[in-house]
Amino acid sequence: MRTKEKSLRRPGKLLRGDAIGIVAPAGPFNVKRFNRGIEVLKSMGFFPLISEDLFLKKGYLAGTDRHRAEMVNRLFAEPNIKAIFSAKGGFGTMRILSLLDFNSIRGNPKIFVGFSDITALLSVLNNSCGMVTFHGPVVTTLADATDETKTSLFRSLTSDMKIEIKPRKGVTINPGKTSGPLEGGNLTTLCHLTGTPYTPNFKGKILLIEDKGEALYRIDRMLTQMILSGCFEGLGGIVIGSFEDCGDVDSVYRLIEEMFKDFNIPVLAGFEVGHSKTNITIPMGIRAELDADRQRVTFHETPTLDKQSPKFRISKKEFP
Repeated sequence: MRTKEKSLRRPGKLLRGDAIGIVAPAGPFNVKRFNRGIEVLKSMGFFPLISEDLFLKKGYLAGTDRHRAEMVNRLFAEPNIKAIFSAKGGFGTMRILSLLDFNSIRGNPKIFVGFSDITALLSVLNNSCGMVTFHGPVVTTLADATDETKTSLFRSLTSDMKIEIKPRKGVTINPGKTSGPLEGGNLTTLCHLTGTPYTPNFKGKILLIEDKGEALYRIDRMLTQMILSGCFEGLGGIVIGSFEDCGDVDSVYRLIEEMFKDFNIPVLAGFEVGHSKTNITIPMGIRAELDADRQRVTFHETPTLDKQSPKFRISKKEFP
């Protein structure tokens, strides 16, 4: 059951000098790209804490299911850690959902960032724990992230300002205005959650979707499955991120327009969110207003709290 919105858990904002944990809930990662991404986080003034067991491999997974789940559980339980970043997406996040300690996580809300396959955790932490999460870059994609990507990430996690997002090349697929919590992420992952105990429910919400490398007919099939499952009943609106390497993007937009023509909801496309060169950070779970006519999404409140628990700070000389 969805946690009531009034009990939404917002984490404390990040400050320079804060320690952040890194998890690998999905696949193993390229160490060189990972190290370059870590340098980006250091340049922002944060101090990534990296455990040796982060580098374990088990085929196409970053260790066993229990190992990956325990990494997530451990970092949420650790009070010195102020945020958790995912090392990489890929595949495997769904396999650890039943092994997570939701009671502990619920009692220790903190910033959690990722995208792609990490959508499974973003969605479940929203719905099972009532936590604000952040759809944004993973460590390995920070390796060659654009300045806009890095600036958006930093501002989203450290600023007291409410966020407004406008697509650089917006496409209004269906006009109108709506308000509601914004949730979603990678379409393939959301579709695969359907029919599980973690099926997303988008009633009264604004849906964000993005994907990469999916043929048009597969996008059609995924949306059809989700519509037939009922998880889009009462959907308030749609925000469309990048559909990288999915063929002609206008064909994707026309398909989405056709699939949701009877929903009579605002649909706005063109956001640089997901697998595109730029991947701006979007808070998930808090209320936003989607104005498809003026082509913008405005959040009603800040995603983080100014108040923080006692801090754990590391001086630069202590960090290798």
